[in-house]
Amino acid sequence: MKAIELEKTFNPGEFEDRIYKYWEEGGYFKPAGDDNKEPFVIVIPPPNVTGVLHMGHGLNNSLQDILIRYHRMQGRPTLWVPGTDHAGIATQNVVERKLKEKGQTRHSLGREKFIEETWRTKEEHHSIITKQLKKIGASCDWTRERFTMDEGLSDAVREVFVTLYERNLIYKGEYLVNWCPSCGTALADDEVDHEEEQGSLYHVKYPLSDGSGHIEVATTRPETMFGDTAVAVHPEDDRYSSVVGKTIDLPLTDRKIKIITDTYCKREFGSGAVKITPAHDPNDWDIGNRHNLERINILKDDGTLNENVPEAFRGMEVKAARKATVKALDDGGFMSKIEDQPHQVGHCYRCKSVIEPYMSDQWFVKMDSMAEKAMKAWEEDRIRFYPKRWENTYTHWLKGIRDWCISRQLWWGHRIPAWTCTACGEILVERNDPESCSKCGSTSLEQDPDVLDTWFSSWLWPFSTLGWPEKTADLEKFFPTTSLVTGYDIIFFWVARMIMASEEFLGQAPFRDIYITPLVRDKNGRKMSKSLGNGIDPLDIVEQYGADAMKFTLAYLSAQGQDIPLDMEDIKLGSRFCNKVWNASRYILMNLEGRTLLSRNEIQLNAADQWIYHRLNKAIENVNQAVSVYRFDDMAHSIYEFFWNDFCDWYVEATKLYLYSKDSQEKDRAVSVLLDVLNKSLRLLHPFMSFLTEEIYQKLPGVDGPLIIADFPQVDEDLDNPVLENQFSQLQDLVQLVRTFRSEFNIPPAKSIKVRVKTEDTSLREFLKSEGELVSSLIHCDDFGLMKEEMTSGSVTAVGKTFEAFLYIRDMIDVDKEKSRLTKNIDKFEKLFVSTEKKLGNEKFTANAPEEVILKEKEKLEEFRNIIEKMKTYLMELES
Repeated sequence: MKAIELEKTFNPGEFEDRIYKYWEEGGYFKPAGDDNKEPFVIVIPPPNVTGVLHMGHGLNNSLQDILIRYHRMQGRPTLWVPGTDHAGIATQNVVERKLKEKGQTRHSLGREKFIEETWRTKEEHHSIITKQLKKIGASCDWTRERFTMDEGLSDAVREVFVTLYERNLIYKGEYLVNWCPSCGTALADDEVDHEEEQGSLYHVKYPLSDGSGHIEVATTRPETMFGDTAVAVHPEDDRYSSVVGKTIDLPLTDRKIKIITDTYCKREFGSGAVKITPAHDPNDWDIGNRHNLERINILKDDGTLNENVPEAFRGMEVKAARKATVKALDDGGFMSKIEDQPHQVGHCYRCKSVIEPYMSDQWFVKMDSMAEKAMKAWEEDRIRFYPKRWENTYTHWLKGIRDWCISRQLWWGHRIPAWTCTACGEILVERNDPESCSKCGSTSLEQDPDVLDTWFSSWLWPFSTLGWPEKTADLEKFFPTTSLVTGYDIIFFWVARMIMASEEFLGQAPFRDIYITPLVRDKNGRKMSKSLGNGIDPLDIVEQYGADAMKFTLAYLSAQGQDIPLDMEDIKLGSRFCNKVWNASRYILMNLEGRTLLSRNEIQLNAADQWIYHRLNKAIENVNQAVSVYRFDDMAHSIYEFFWNDFCDWYVEATKLYLYSKDSQEKDRAVSVLLDVLNKSLRLLHPFMSFLTEEIYQKLPGVDGPLIIADFPQVDEDLDNPVLENQFSQLQDLVQLVRTFRSEFNIPPAKSIKVRVKTEDTSLREFLKSEGELVSSLIHCDDFGLMKEEMTSGSVTAVGKTFEAFLYIRDMIDVDKEKSRLTKNIDKFEKLFVSTEKKLGNEKFTANAPEEVILKEKEKLEEFRNIIEKMKTYLMELES
């Protein structure tokens, strides 16, 4: 047959787009396979429709793609559902910024036209994110793509809202919420990022109304005093027993407030007296409810002070009001002292503005009963986290769960399906838009202006994307899904809520396995972010190295429970491996010229052939095992070790003995085995290096159909041969020892040497005897044999675990010169060893240096130790 030409250099840019088009147009992303097998299903964590891919997406989707391709090749009906999230706050912010550039606001545009503009923006951005996912090779079924505001998902959202309302699990009420003045909306507790900031603790004197003295309170937010409706002390605090029930003149106002008792107060903290502001502090809200205190809201929804504060402070933003309040208290003689005080400050997870506790009417979901069901799913082992430690995060959140504020004061999103009758005040929550009031018959109905929290549609994602609430064929076949691959930061936002919703509406968990990905950081251990400017664009990696290099590198570095420190240099690991696969394949295909391919039945396997098939079995076993427990690094390490070390460095090298022989049949045999192992190797590699393997596989002789749906290689137990593996391992030790000696004493490979081996292992003796020609070719030796009566003079000894190898090289080297060189090198590396050891013994260094730097120093120390030991061994040999 003819040789097959691969391009001389690996150039992923030449074929990646072409191959993706071939896969997509061929319909190979759709679920097929054996319907008798259990489907394998993943729903993609939907990226924000206005977002762009970052390295977190690059990692997450690369790992999902590995799982999907692996299970597709196992013949299981395999479905990866893609889609995007409407991302209420984020998307509305994008559109409002665009309007601002034109001198407009959403209010000047009006709700209807603003929503039209947002849909246009969604369409523009949607094409960007999907193109990016395709560029990195994501093999999603794009014919099933969903959007959280498409018609079907909107129906699901409405059905869930109405059903929960009917079950008394949704209610509307006045409550203290987390308010973002910048976004102009309420946020759920888990949408607030808390950061420690340096602030001040203000000690303020509150004078007793009867003139008998004052009570001192301490606060970090003095501007909220205008909303105070009581001062509380502990009921057993004897210091205040005489003033409980009296009133206080609230400074800077003409109001009087009462002194009350509550066990919430801590006698040992500060003065033991606490100002109570029910409308602006969650703890004070609870105290206010217990004592039926008035709630005075001092803020407008834009974060400025309202008409409930003295006129001088109205219209001020919180920071300015704080400064002005402190000055007024000081001028009035009310300020006792000011202390530095670090404290936790909540920020909006989207725009990073400071969150204000704010009293308003909102819609809530009662979470207790659903949290119990989600907890039970974990207790009954119906869901499993990988790594297991994330179960603690999940259960901790469920145990401390609070009702979920689901209303958002936005225009972009699922509008709340609730109407108020203006005639009688009745609230109607309906599956279809009502035309009249069910209570009084009036047609004067006003729909709630708010929209639902984005997560209210996302928590339905595993089943709404498959057609629920309709009983669709997809829902029947593909639900529950199999695995979820996501980040730890949305375990409460999304993972737990999906389990709750699925348990509530379908009576089962939405997936079995939850794999929590590592976090990609920069080399200094910092989280990648726009503000730090330390992010890496996945598409830049694809442009420079190709999608396969990125996917393989990320898998290789994804150790469970450990974050990934990454820079562009790291991707060279995957790039070098891609080049290795390409070049090895090119070499094999070039050697097809004039050959006749033999079937396996026609081939008599030699020892090297049997060994490589055994090693291939081990690699397949290792990958299968690692996939079952989501150890992506183990999968990648296994295929890397097999292909680079076993196949390329040893087997391909060994076959040169047969390929370059004069025996035509031997050449046919060698090429046939090489091609068979390459075929199976490409199938083993495909989930990790999809474009590259498909490009090469299509060129293999006898291939029928695309690699993407080919069978994953299976373990052939008939080819397991642990005895041969052990023998071949000792052969490798021998070859490596001889090669090391050659390198150390600068004896070029072209120069042949004499080698004799002495061993008491009868099995090894017979093996080396039968494979003497192979050993000779690997160590470039023209005189190899087992030790009989030869003299050892003129030789140096290389000692293996079960053998001694005598290398007759003394007459090839200047012994005195080599001894001098080794002595100098030992001295040099001993100094380096001592220096590194001192550095690692320096407490200041180990306390301040990044973990990665310390690890590198430890690796250097071990490397120096090994070098010194080897050189001392060589020196002893020369001196003996």
